Amino acid sequence: MDGNLVRWQGPAGGARPEITYKVLAGPRMFAGALDCRAMTGLHGLLAASGIASSAFESELAAAFAMWEAVADLTFRKAAADEPADILIGAQVDPQGWAFANLSYDAASPLPIKPISRALICLNSERPWKVGFGGNPRACDLRRTLAHEIGHAIGLDHPSGADQLMGHRYEERFRDLQPGDVLGAVALYGAPLRGAKAVASGQTAATHRSSR
Repeated sequence: MDGNLVRWQGPAGGARPEITYKVLAGPRMFAGALDCRAMTGLHGLLAASGIASSAFESELAAAFAMWEAVADLTFRKAAADEPADILIGAQVDPQGWAFANLSYDAASPLPIKPISRALICLNSERPWKVGFGGNPRACDLRRTLAHEIGHAIGLDHPSGADQLMGHRYEERFRDLQPGDVLGAVALYGAPLRGAKAVASGQTAATHRSSR
């Protein structure tokens, strides 16, 4: 992001970060955000694509679980009255497919700057689906959400192809690929609960990430 490596910071003592998330229920404005400046709830988006809210929640949880399984970080759905680190909603002014906008402390003395907030916004005028196949014009929610969550934790688009974090949407795999895992582990380390992953190099995040 602007030449800086960024990541969520854990509490003092080196414990892994616990990142909270929330799906917006109504409209909100975010000054300074690029693509997610005005967001609202997902009810219209899901209704237009014939997707139940429960199905979306399941796909979102699965997308977060992908990253939690390979890196030393954890995600938790925020309570209704609790502020959240990652906010998810639909664009009020639809464009593109999906975006992740990050805020971070550029003045921090840390070599990897701390992320303070992430926004994930989906285009409510595009068709969405659960799973591959079916409508070739629609994008799979789980794959798209997992891609944007990757940006929300500090990963950029890789220079090569064949990764879930690749810039181009493809229906060849719904799970993380080796390069995705390497990037997440480079920022957060391997999970302490026994998952096997090896870090190699470091990956920077962009301020404006999109599908």
